[in-house]
Amino acid sequence: MKFKKGDTVIYPQHGACKVEAIRKEDPLNTGKLQEYLVLRTVIGDMTLRVPMSKVDEVGVRPPVSPDELEDLVAVLAKADPRVPSNWSRRFKNHQEKLKSGDVYQVAEVVRNLAARNRDASLSAAERTMYERARVNLISEIAPALKVTTDEAEVYLDEALAKGVLKPVKAAKPAKAAAPKVEAPKVESDDDDLDDDLDEKPVAPVAKAAPVKKVAEPKAAPAKKAAAPKPVAEKAEAPVKKAPAKKTVAKKPAKD
Repeated sequence: MKFKKGDTVIYPQHGACKVEAIRKEDPLNTGKLQEYLVLRTVIGDMTLRVPMSKVDEVGVRPPVSPDELEDLVAVLAKADPRVPSNWSRRFKNHQEKLKSGDVYQVAEVVRNLAARNRDASLSAAERTMYERARVNLISEIAPALKVTTDEAEVYLDEALAKGVLKPVKAAKPAKAAAPKVEAPKVESDDDDLDDDLDEKPVAPVAKAAPVKKVAEPKAAPAKKAAAPKPVAEKAEAPVKKAPAKKTVAKKPAKD
């Protein structure tokens, strides 16, 4: 890829950059001049120097075309069920995607972390990664659409809102099925009696009243037996003694 001053290129992990110059330098004081690509980031105003011999190795490339943005929006619209639930594995996976410099893999990082940020709060490390991935993607969308970075950010947010961040509609409750009305059956006169018997509503069987428990009569408390009245002893009548008979002295018989 040939570069000239003023070109917009994509530097992995830093997003879109402007080519400021192509010049020979000896920054390491080796005594040998080496050709460098001097870049300035579109967002952040950072200066980068890339040896021309390592441009392909680093992954410097041109930005996506307007036609490729449709594929980019499709990536943002579809959630990826393969995102690791483990924090360390997920972070490493996203880090590798960012290092690749591939715009679609960067879009996957933005999509996955945006969805996770909605459902659960991001850790400090993942939030920093999310912001950096957004900056990289916005800086690439802007030159493709030939708009400002603010307008590119609006484009990205709208794509996310229509895609992975689209609110899920609540399922409508199922309507109750209307009861089926059966047409009356027409039967012969011979069966009228049976029909009359069948059509008479059967009186509902009355439920038996609950049996009330009859309270057992309480036994009357036993009356205390009256104490026997003391019987008065009759005083015995004194026995009358017969008066003693007077002894009459017999007169001596006369001779």
